[in-house]
Amino acid sequence: MSLTQRLTEAMKEAMKAKQPLRLGVIRSIRGAIKNAEIDKKIVMNDADIIGVMSTLLKQRRESAQIYRDNDRVDLAEKEEQEIVVLQEFLPQQLSSDELKQLVEQTIAEVGATSMKEMGMVMKKVTAQTVGRADGRQVSELVKACLAK
Repeated sequence: MSLTQRLTEAMKEAMKAKQPLRLGVIRSIRGAIKNAEIDKKIVMNDADIIGVMSTLLKQRRESAQIYRDNDRVDLAEKEEQEIVVLQEFLPQQLSSDELKQLVEQTIAEVGATSMKEMGMVMKKVTAQTVGRADGRQVSELVKACLAK
């Protein structure tokens, strides 16, 4: 079943079960996908949809952090609940150990020895971790491994 079909089914289930938070998140995902399709003038496949959803996930994480920093725990918790719903439709997230292993393996493949080659490493790692790891986390890990 494609991601679009899964989202449609989940939306129907959320309506029937009267889950307003879940329904709102799924509708916002579908809206973001539709906007991206209109902007790019294409019909998105699952990989493209995962990219859009990764952006939404990143936005929610940043918002939750800002709310926490400003003592708005109620709003931060709402964002975190939305993150949980978003993650249901994304691929399984990589653990920090798996991510570190992937970064080290890519550095070895590319033959990177200094920070000058960070771009090449990031390009390969990012392509392999779309929707499965936070870009900031990947970047920090690549920097740490290349700084050794």
